[in-house]
Amino acid sequence: MSNQERQNSGEERILIVCVDRDNDVGRKTGIKTPIIGKKENIDAALKLLLVDPEEADANAMFEAVRICESLERSESGNISCQVVTIAGSELGGIAADRKLISEFNEAVKEFKPNSLILVTDGFSDEDILPLVQSRIPISSVRRVIVRHSETIEVTAALFSKYLRKIIEDPKYSRIFLGLPGILLIMLGVLSFLAIFIQYDIGRWAWITGLIIVGAYLLGKGYGLDKRVVSALSRLSSYPSGLVSGSSLVFGILLIAVGFYQAFSQIFSNPNILPNPLPSDPGAWLNIIPRILGLVISTSITIVIIGFSIILFGRSLGYLLERDSRFWRSIIFISVCIWSWKIFNEVAEILVEPLLPLDDLIASIVIGIMIVAALIPVIHVLSRKYRFFFRENIKAETGEEESK
Repeated sequence: MSNQERQNSGEERILIVCVDRDNDVGRKTGIKTPIIGKKENIDAALKLLLVDPEEADANAMFEAVRICESLERSESGNISCQVVTIAGSELGGIAADRKLISEFNEAVKEFKPNSLILVTDGFSDEDILPLVQSRIPISSVRRVIVRHSETIEVTAALFSKYLRKIIEDPKYSRIFLGLPGILLIMLGVLSFLAIFIQYDIGRWAWITGLIIVGAYLLGKGYGLDKRVVSALSRLSSYPSGLVSGSSLVFGILLIAVGFYQAFSQIFSNPNILPNPLPSDPGAWLNIIPRILGLVISTSITIVIIGFSIILFGRSLGYLLERDSRFWRSIIFISVCIWSWKIFNEVAEILVEPLLPLDDLIASIVIGIMIVAALIPVIHVLSRKYRFFFRENIKAETGEEESK
């Protein structure tokens, strides 16, 4: 039956147009468009999926074929449909529209439809609507949304991946879950106390939160958390861990007590810190160096003893473990002890800026000479007792085996 006879018989002719505006099907498969016919569209869609399994245009082509078969199976039986895929250009714009219209006119000239059904895989393909509806009436527009759209699926996969990492990985959960948890507990405790004690919870929550966040950032920035964990883990190794860990605790206590005594004496003495406090920044430039010098001179003895205890405990732990780092810790202890003299001279100059620098320079030079004299002595001793320490034993054993 010819096209003229079908039109005279009252048969409804529907052209199902699949639009590929950026010409993925032609660019990826090399197939020339327009693609007319159900079988031709199925073959082209299969070839496109073999080239790119994530291509949404292939799904739109299958949907066009499905619609065509569904219409042909309809009860009226007086429907004739055809499937055509038209493609634009990857350049977009006017070039794509001109190519789409040219291929559309070719398909219309061959099939002579009464109406159109437009099938697209996105909103951009629907730009052809104003261009074709002036020629043939459009009875329906079918937009195919692919469930496994690349951007949505990748976004969801990345989101779930990072969410799982935040929850399960201790490295990230400490930051994103631990720190907010501490802040929430702090806010809850302050809210509970506010029931019994009348005070401004907002101000105290702000102050406490800043202290917690600041302490956390300081610890992470300087790796203090790792050092604390390392020091605690060393306590499990007896007796060296117990010795170094105990000396660390006692040394920190002494240092804290030394600074506490220094600040208590300064803030309780009106001759040092005037009351009321001056508002002139220039006055503070004269007060702060003097306060700093008095803090150093008052606390330096206990602070140096505290640091020496920490270093001594660590060196004793190295000795018990037969670790060759014992020799390096001896140098550190000597430098720490002599630094008492240097800091004393610095404190005197901060309190009395007109004092000569001769004693400070002499203290620094003597300190450098002490270190320079200790290095060869330590080197000789380390070679003399090299068989006592494990690292040297392993190194020499490896050398003998290689020979």
